[in-house]
Amino acid sequence: MNRIRESLQAYGQFLKSNPSPDHVAQTEQLPRFLELMGHGPEALLRTHSPGHFTGSALVTDSRMEQVLLTHHAKLGLWLQLGGHADGDMDLASVALREAEEESGLGNVALFPLGEVFDLSAEGLIFDLDIHPIPARGAEPAHYHYDVRYLLIGNPQEPLKITPESKDLKWVPLSDAYGLSSEWSMHRQFDKLSWLRKQWASA
Repeated sequence: MNRIRESLQAYGQFLKSNPSPDHVAQTEQLPRFLELMGHGPEALLRTHSPGHFTGSALVTDSRMEQVLLTHHAKLGLWLQLGGHADGDMDLASVALREAEEESGLGNVALFPLGEVFDLSAEGLIFDLDIHPIPARGAEPAHYHYDVRYLLIGNPQEPLKITPESKDLKWVPLSDAYGLSSEWSMHRQFDKLSWLRKQWASA
């Protein structure tokens, strides 16, 4: 669990020195993630109640002009890719694995956020979100403590829609807002737009 703790602490330091969109609310969420860590490795399992860690990926192209979104089969929402950790303590690897499995892309990679902000941290967290998951069948209602990473993918690669998705497509960043009314999605789009400006001036 130390790796997750170090990643969360590095993100906390990043937020202090780089006031990205919604950095105040993001900073306020950090203690809740650290508190969940106190539950031990069980917090990485989907059987852990009332919540568990998940790893997600907002996939963008190298110019940060498009995002790859999935129309989630169960939730009926346009979302970033991602899924359960299932015991894996490397949440960046979880995000990479889920992005590849849910999209069919074979060459996704972590966006080098450290290079933009002159940081040594690898796999810097892009966003944190805690959201409720409704009860379904024998599974009780619970929370996902979602640790999100920014990945780079190639829009020219063919996509593969899986049973977890109703649809999957690359969307211009300016159009992505219209696909979702979820604040957590708009926050990520705002961050990507902000990051694009930082990248241009780096």
